[in-house]
Amino acid sequence: MLTANLDKTDIKMLAALQANGRLTNVELAEKVALSPSPCLRRLKQLEESGVIRQYVALLDPAKLGLGLQAFVRVSLEKRGGSAHLTSFMEAVQRWPEVVNCYAMTGEMDYLLQVYFEDLQHFSRFVMDELLQQPGVEDVKSSFVLKEFKQTTSLPIYHLGQ
Repeated sequence: MLTANLDKTDIKMLAALQANGRLTNVELAEKVALSPSPCLRRLKQLEESGVIRQYVALLDPAKLGLGLQAFVRVSLEKRGGSAHLTSFMEAVQRWPEVVNCYAMTGEMDYLLQVYFEDLQHFSRFVMDELLQQPGVEDVKSSFVLKEFKQTTSLPIYHLGQ
């Protein structure tokens, strides 16, 4: 569901900012063929409406000593009810290794994207944190061998139709 009325200029602005969030207003205005004042006004509207959530710096995990990336599938006991769910969600927020957590349909309840220094770090996390969490019934992990595509850009091509 589209929550904002976006025109072609807004879409161009979003595409430019997804490619480079550090563009100055003057640079952004130039890319979308606006003068700086209306460009800034539009940018503020996109921010205030929540279309633009935040600006971040993307770090290179390998250069920070986080050479092991994994996806961990977690199933919770069904009989624990909302207490297990609440406890698990609170724990996920505390674990710095978890960069993304998704509630899923299918065979697992949650999918965690995690980064570690090495296999020992991963093992400590699983044994000392994840499996100690009340209600965790099953854990399955897959390690990333090679990354073929990684982007933070959302597909916005459909907005221009």
